[in-house]
Amino acid sequence: MSSPKQPLPLAVSLDEWQAALDNLLTKEKALTRARDALSAERRKLPMVKVESHYSFEGVTGAASLLDLFAGRRQLIVYHFMFAPDWDAGCSGCSWVADAMTHPAHLHARDTSLVMVSRAPLEKLNQYRERMGWGDAIPWYSSYDSAFNYDFDATTEAGEKHGVSVFLRDGDSIYRTYYTGARGVEYLGTLWSYLDLTPFGRQETWEKSPPGWLQTAPYAWNRRHDEYDV
Repeated sequence: MSSPKQPLPLAVSLDEWQAALDNLLTKEKALTRARDALSAERRKLPMVKVESHYSFEGVTGAASLLDLFAGRRQLIVYHFMFAPDWDAGCSGCSWVADAMTHPAHLHARDTSLVMVSRAPLEKLNQYRERMGWGDAIPWYSSYDSAFNYDFDATTEAGEKHGVSVFLRDGDSIYRTYYTGARGVEYLGTLWSYLDLTPFGRQETWEKSPPGWLQTAPYAWNRRHDEYDV
């Protein structure tokens, strides 16, 4: 039995292809500008103070939410779906973890990225080893904490994936942003993570509130082993 032939795009002349491509690129540029405007609006969001204290367990031992910042101003938490009774982490969350950027570039913008799950640390470490992720992105267990419940990651229906962004002002911590469901699909690049934060990419072309620290675009970029941070 023969299988049906896979349909292919229409074959056209070079001029027709170029005209179609130019038309699409115009739309893609408009989408980029619209995304820039949405990111600028995100940087103007208000924030809410985190009043409760939370405990986590990581490879270096017990940690507080403040510790997860590792001394930096901004913290991005990826809520990785891994319930205590599961034998493996969520496959979709594993895709997100596979695509995570090298953290040195985020650190250069005073931003930390961590993953948090409700499964015990032993299970997280075993799964990390299975996936070959190394320890570049810290992964913490919130097993003995209400963190997952308070931040929309564990509900009566079960585990939920998502991203929470926090800002530190001294020892005070504020939640600035959250998204879940398909809101995490485009994450992976340095830019996509920084765009979620209140300070953004911190470049002069961005429309940010007055007083935001900014530098010239591409002037701060380094190879990941060349940053002095």
